[in-house]
Amino acid sequence: MSVVIVGGNERMVCQYQNICKQYGCKAKVFAKENGGFRKKMGCPDLLILFTNTVSHKMVLSASQEAKRNHIPTLRIHSSSAAALHGALADHLKKGEKVCWTDI
Repeated sequence: MSVVIVGGNERMVCQYQNICKQYGCKAKVFAKENGGFRKKMGCPDLLILFTNTVSHKMVLSASQEAKRNHIPTLRIHSSSAAALHGALADHLKKGEKVCWTDI
């Protein structure tokens, strides 16, 4: 399963990737806005938005791309490792294809 994480703390990028690896996921993390975001995002199985640490512009861009490609999206206010653990565990436990939730 592939996961794209938008937002979060730049210093925790490796931790986010390691946490995803623990759940059997390959992760791309975009902590900052950089050019060509839509092209780099690809078509993952899950999009996670850390809404507290990301600009509105980047949230809108990622959300539009997710809706266009029918990608399930999780919105998490906190960008902590515990929040990511909880979100991945909950999502994988449910096994849902589409879950537009706000945690």
